[in-house]
Amino acid sequence: MCHIPVFCWITANVLENVLKTMDEGEELPKTLTEMYIHFLVVQAKLKNVKYDGRSDTDPHWTPETRKMIESLGKLAFEQLKKGNLIFYEKDLTECGIDISSALVHSGVFKQVFKKERGGYRNKVFCFVHLSFHEFLAALHVHQTFVNSGVNLLSEETWRSKLFRRKPKLRHLHQTAVDQALQSPNGHLDLFLRFLLGLSLETNQSLIQDLLTQTGSGSETKKKTVEYIKKKISENLSVERSINLFHCLNELEDRSLVDQIPQYLRSGRLSTDRLSPAQWSALVFILLSSEKDLDVFDLKKYSASEEVLLRLLPVVKASNRAVLTDCGLSQRSCEPLSSVLSSQSSSLRHLDMSNNNLGDSGVKVLSAGLESPNCHLEILGLSGCQITEEGCSSLVSALRSNPSHLRELDLSHNYPGDSAVKLLEDPCLKLDTLRLTDCGLSQRSCEPLSSVLSSQSSSLRHLDMSHNNLGDSGVKVLSAGLESPNCHLETLRLSGCQITEEGCSSLVSALRSNPSHLRELDLSHNYPGDSAVKLLEDPCLKLDTLRLVRCGLSERSCEPLSSVLSSQSSSLRHLDMSHNDLKDSGVKVLSTGLESPNCHLETLRLSGCQITEEGCSSLVSALRSNPSHLRELDLSHNYPGDSAVKLLEDPCLKLDTLRLVRCGLSERSCEPLSSVLSSQSSSLRHLDMSHNDLKDSGVKVLSTGLESPNCHLETLRLSGCQITEEGCSSLASALRSNPSHLRALDLSQNHPGDSAVKLLEDPCLKLDTLRFDSDSCFSS
Repeated sequence: MCHIPVFCWITANVLENVLKTMDEGEELPKTLTEMYIHFLVVQAKLKNVKYDGRSDTDPHWTPETRKMIESLGKLAFEQLKKGNLIFYEKDLTECGIDISSALVHSGVFKQVFKKERGGYRNKVFCFVHLSFHEFLAALHVHQTFVNSGVNLLSEETWRSKLFRRKPKLRHLHQTAVDQALQSPNGHLDLFLRFLLGLSLETNQSLIQDLLTQTGSGSETKKKTVEYIKKKISENLSVERSINLFHCLNELEDRSLVDQIPQYLRSGRLSTDRLSPAQWSALVFILLSSEKDLDVFDLKKYSASEEVLLRLLPVVKASNRAVLTDCGLSQRSCEPLSSVLSSQSSSLRHLDMSNNNLGDSGVKVLSAGLESPNCHLEILGLSGCQITEEGCSSLVSALRSNPSHLRELDLSHNYPGDSAVKLLEDPCLKLDTLRLTDCGLSQRSCEPLSSVLSSQSSSLRHLDMSHNNLGDSGVKVLSAGLESPNCHLETLRLSGCQITEEGCSSLVSALRSNPSHLRELDLSHNYPGDSAVKLLEDPCLKLDTLRLVRCGLSERSCEPLSSVLSSQSSSLRHLDMSHNDLKDSGVKVLSTGLESPNCHLETLRLSGCQITEEGCSSLVSALRSNPSHLRELDLSHNYPGDSAVKLLEDPCLKLDTLRLVRCGLSERSCEPLSSVLSSQSSSLRHLDMSHNDLKDSGVKVLSTGLESPNCHLETLRLSGCQITEEGCSSLASALRSNPSHLRALDLSQNHPGDSAVKLLEDPCLKLDTLRFDSDSCFSS
């Protein structure tokens, strides 16, 4: 409509008036209905001042004005029913309209109403624009219903009028929706939008003097929204669906932004068949919705370059754009570069990882990054086929505009050691740098060491995982770590071919400068048990330590136990997964866990050869010191059903429990069900995937889920031999207690179509429901 001169004139009039008179904190009109109500008010004021000699502050709805609005509304509705856009003098007379008064003396109607000679012999009349014709018709229908209870859209017999109950506004709305959908040419589309918009109390307050009573209630709005969504879910044409989206927008329905992606993704709105005008309409609806457009995720709409280009204005208005793995090419980079360099862009976080952009795409994107208007803070380009050439373009752009970008991810590319040297530039103010799996060698450690030891260093988080740095590279890096200028807080060196020698260099550096590093990941290396002993040093203040698949044995548990029980212990998260610790190692570790000095919150021991004996030691330790541990991962071990019973202890305050592939049977479900239904239950996330629970086990678990004491939010039961029977039990339990569970994973089971339908019931309030490894249903 912004291409229609009359609409632009209406908008200009409204904005001029509103900006002059609005109070502090008052908002501009956001919907079409609000805009047209304001226009009516503006014209009423004009008539009062220009023709009646009244003051601008006098009430604008005079008895004469109210009568004329009623007459014009009646005319508009009667002619709309007949499909007439122009009408004759007798039509006006039948509605009680005095032509000379309307066209000459009343400025409000002079603007709205005009006389046409054209090819007609008699005088003919029409409204200034069809949209105003439909607005006045909708106002008449709404006024009539609110003031007298008569539904002008319903043909009632004298008997139905005599015996009918008090009419409800939602029935009027439903009738209007049905009639608009049945219209062969869409002539009631705008009428419907206006009629629904007029039901909002905020809009009624602007025309309260035209109504004998106001207010429709939240229940009316709720029922109308539900009815419209039901209609959208039917097999409607694109035009009909988009108009109903507009209707939801007029009703200020906050779920609108979620609805459009769902219909695009499901194919109900085919992205291939949408015209440019229809795309524009969708963009308008998304942008005019009051729901926060904080994150734009292309996959929620449709993972394609074409859809991205169509929805670019939405990207521009969003704080974060997630475009990962969407089949994008360098073609997307130019419009995105334009977004970045725009003065009005809200974009602060852009993730384009796993797209084939290449160096040529990154060069184009860099033009946007170097713009002074670009305020991007986070850029993700992992796996985008970038070489040294593309990295040079990026660094050059960041040199030109260095003040904003704080996080850069170039993982899974081929920058080469020489490109890393470019990052040594003191102009760059990166806080986080990720270079995972970039084919780097020890040569890249020297420039990074220089960055860390620089007085102007701002680097706080560095990930160099899965590069062939070796001990020699780590030694060079350690020289930067021990500098008093280094403020690094997170260092990830997983899979970097580091042995005990490299670990010794690291620990020595951290001893020299222990105050900052909080997270260290040495997973997938070969530090040896003796190197772990070095971490026992009280000078180290690590919060998080990851030693996954480091070839460790039970001997490494003693120094870690000592760290946990130390008075100066700061360790909160420990991951020793996939090391051969066995029960004997876990027993030693448990002595540290039961110390009152231990404040560990997360313990991951997946795949550590632990049996029931080791589990008993753990539970005993946690009983002695239950106040801190919140997450426990015992997946890929052999605790047995009886060990799970130990977790029933009310002293344990676990938030997250993972027992994936633990050889458990249905017998383990009883103690877990008891945990879920306990008044003291704190469990929020439970993963029992790949255990032979079967339907009988799920039935038992369901009794815990339906308890009002259960506050579980995530339940994963992938590959648990569950059929339709077990799924039905789950659906029944969630119906009884629907308020908490948000994510349910039933992938690699055999639920059957009917059970799937039960679980897709919107009453269950699930955000994510998985039936196989590649798909999910979001409500």
